[in-house]
Amino acid sequence: MSAARYPFSAIVGHDDLRLALLLNAVHPGIGGVLVRGEKGTAKSTVVRALSALLPAVTAVPGCRFGCDPMAPDSTCPDGPHTAVAGQLIRPARLVELPVGATEDRLVGSLDLQRALTEGVSAYQPGLLAAAHRGVLYVDEVNLLPDHLVDVLLDAAAMGRAHVERDGVSVSHAASFLLVGTMNPEEGELRPQLLDRFGLTVEVAASRDVETRAEVIRRRLRYEADPAVFAAVWHPEDAALADRITVARAVLPGVVLPDGELRRIAAVCAAFEVDGMRADLVLARTAMAHAAWRGADAVGEEDIRVAAVLALPHRRRRDPFDQPGLDSEQLEEALSTENPPPDDPPDPPNNGGAPPDMGTYRGDSAANSPDMSPCRGDSSGVASAPAAPFRARLLAVPGVGAGVVGRRSAARTSVGRTIRATSAASGGLHLLGTLAAAAPHQRARGRSGPGLVVHRADVRRAVRVGRESNLVLFAVDASGSMAARTRMSAVTGAVLSLLRDAYQRRDKVGLISFRGTEAQLVLPPTSAVDAAAARLSALRTGGRTPLAAGLLRSARVLAAERLRDPDRRALLVVLTDGRATHGGMDAALAAAALLRRDGVASIVVDCESGPVRLGLPDQLAVALGGGCLRLAELSADAVAGVVRAARSAARSVA
Repeated sequence: MSAARYPFSAIVGHDDLRLALLLNAVHPGIGGVLVRGEKGTAKSTVVRALSALLPAVTAVPGCRFGCDPMAPDSTCPDGPHTAVAGQLIRPARLVELPVGATEDRLVGSLDLQRALTEGVSAYQPGLLAAAHRGVLYVDEVNLLPDHLVDVLLDAAAMGRAHVERDGVSVSHAASFLLVGTMNPEEGELRPQLLDRFGLTVEVAASRDVETRAEVIRRRLRYEADPAVFAAVWHPEDAALADRITVARAVLPGVVLPDGELRRIAAVCAAFEVDGMRADLVLARTAMAHAAWRGADAVGEEDIRVAAVLALPHRRRRDPFDQPGLDSEQLEEALSTENPPPDDPPDPPNNGGAPPDMGTYRGDSAANSPDMSPCRGDSSGVASAPAAPFRARLLAVPGVGAGVVGRRSAARTSVGRTIRATSAASGGLHLLGTLAAAAPHQRARGRSGPGLVVHRADVRRAVRVGRESNLVLFAVDASGSMAARTRMSAVTGAVLSLLRDAYQRRDKVGLISFRGTEAQLVLPPTSAVDAAAARLSALRTGGRTPLAAGLLRSARVLAAERLRDPDRRALLVVLTDGRATHGGMDAALAAAALLRRDGVASIVVDCESGPVRLGLPDQLAVALGGGCLRLAELSADAVAGVVRAARSAARSVA
């Protein structure tokens, strides 16, 4: 018998998290909760405890999709069901989506057994169906492939799952309370996906000694006897469960006055959130909070609470922006008096200051860098980076088999099907399976319609898609690179490549070499914002230990191959190639070592001035990779060159 679940009421602290979960339990239309926090902060414990508070579910007996007998889903694959009084009462389910789940596991797929034995296209439901009218919990949601996150967020928003695959076309109800947890140190979700979560909460371990002591005290009591501990807290949990039931009943009668609606719009406008989803979430959350406190109308207090939970993650437009909410700005927005609807709006201010164009704008010198070489050996911090740009795609040659992403070609679980295989893993290739079984029908004694299919006939689909990679940056921070405008251009380029890596779901690492040694500034991680922070504090000056930088890169990549053998690496070396410490011969020998290890590489040529030695080109040849100028990293610049060349060709013709 499993141990009693840790009681929700026994959780110490985390007031915002508990409130966000309770409000979603009252009004699932809010859109779920994303819980961000460091490891060991009881994120999973709180979420698992919530399901015990949810009202029991009345379901149609035998329905795999949890249909409500009083309002059955008209398109339920197990239907049609007759609207009758409730027959089966069960607890609300907590369904957990593991990080390694496939799309088949999430949305369901063809029931292979029935397809092969009965010749019918039957549907085997997935986790979305199991979570209907319950809780879908996704731990480490930021580590899920983007296409899976898109699927579950679509279902959460629409309350339905649509499946079109393997000859199956199914739509079924999938209304659930979505809760995702993540550790930001392991990488961020894209802003587009962040916006799809209704509420977000940041959790951290308390620094108060008494609070920490109470956490340990309760946990030890629970571990000593879970059943007794749960019984002690049962009355408080039961009171919360009753309050959820009452708030759900009250919610349809909660009024949102027009003045408070306009206050919601004013708050969202003040924080310049994109789109209208924030306004809707804010309104639903405020109504749920009013119902939770027993009010019959939304007030300013409800909107304040809703804004704190619904807006911080929606202010994140850039991967390097930190989520957050300015409390003074919120109070100012809440207190703003808005004109009535029939008053004419003020004319737009087209003559004021230009809008803020991003965090990393840089000054005029940074935007128009002077690439003259620096002759000094002074040490300092790298200057502010130049304005970032849209980076061109740098890919690893060949076809890999790594984690689904957006960079290099790979055999993946999603993508374009190119052929069938007898391998044991992968999605079903129906035509390939039938083709493999067809020649054996006479020998198998087939006497009627349909095929006799054996397990050995099953074929799996081979799909080609894109994978994510490890992008390791080796940055020359020596004195010859440290001229203010030159290093500004280099760090701006690295930031642009980091943003590109974030969008393509890569891991990144950062090595800096200067003086006599190379330093691993950031070990490989999915948190590209951490790389940006380390880059801003990069020390510069001294000689150029190019060989040391390459050898350190080789050691880091060798260690990563042992940890994650399926993830291929791309080494990006940014240097002028002037190996003033250790010599060029040693650098070329280190490059040859990386080439023998099969490391894909790109050298970014940072040479400038009237005298160019061509050293980065020599390094690229030794590495067996390509060489690009800084300006060639911009996708827009490359596109401009291509357009100019085509235009010239047409004029000649």
